[in-house]
Amino acid sequence: MRLELEVWRQAGPDTAGAFVTYDVPDCDPRMSVLELLDHLNEQLTGRGEAPVAFESDCREGICGACGLTVDGRPHGWADNLPACHQRVGDRGEGTRVRLEPLRSGVFPVLRDLVVDRGVLDDVTLRGGFASVDTGLAPDADAVPVAHTTAEEALDLAACIGCGACVAACPNGSAALYAGARIAHLAALPIPALERADRARAISRVLDEEFGPCSGYGECARVCPADIPLGAVAAVGRERWGAALHPKRT
Repeated sequence: MRLELEVWRQAGPDTAGAFVTYDVPDCDPRMSVLELLDHLNEQLTGRGEAPVAFESDCREGICGACGLTVDGRPHGWADNLPACHQRVGDRGEGTRVRLEPLRSGVFPVLRDLVVDRGVLDDVTLRGGFASVDTGLAPDADAVPVAHTTAEEALDLAACIGCGACVAACPNGSAALYAGARIAHLAALPIPALERADRARAISRVLDEEFGPCSGYGECARVCPADIPLGAVAAVGRERWGAALHPKRT
C-alpha cells in the first residue's frame, strides 16, 4: 500500500520546524508506526537525505520511548496502544498520515519527532519511590498484602511514563501519571508509611510544572498501559489527606 506522510522536521530546539510531505510506496499493512518511519528513513538515506529522528527502544509496548503524535492523537488511532503497536493497515490506500512530536509546552522539541520528557522524571524524583529503611531484607511473606491489593498496585505501577496523557490533555496535566505513582505506593504497607510526604512533594511539582486536570478523561483513552481514570482521583485524595493530617509523614 502507498501512504502520504506529513512529517514534522526540526533541526534543533532553537530552530523553526515545518511539515514535510513524503510519498511512501510499498508499505506493508502489518507495519507499526515506527516501522513505517524505518521504511521512510531507508528511502531518505538511500537518496542521501537526513533521516527522520524519532525515539524507540523495546518496540514491545513496555518502555514508553515511542511517544509521538499521529493524526493529532498521541501514539495513534487506536485507544490504549503505544505507537509501536499501532498498525498502518488501519489506514486506506493513499491516505495522508500526519506525524509530529508529542505536543505539550512541557515537552520541548529536541529534533524532528524527539522531545525532552525530563519533566516527568521530576514527579518520580520528588516522591515516586519508597525510601523507608527496612533493615535487612524481610521474608517475602513477612508483611502480608491482600491479593486484590497487590494486583491493583501492580496494575497502577504498569505506567510506562510515555507522556501521552500529558500530551492528550488540553491543559497539559500529568494527573494520571502522578496518580498512578501515588496510588500504587499508597496501597502497599511499607511505601504507605511515606504517603503524606509523597503526596505533598508530588503535588508541588504538579502545581509548578503542569496544568490542572481537564476532567474529560482524554488521558485514559490514550494511555498504553490502560491506567484507569480513577488514578487521577488519587492525587486529590492523597493531597487532602496530607493537608488534614499535617503531622503524618
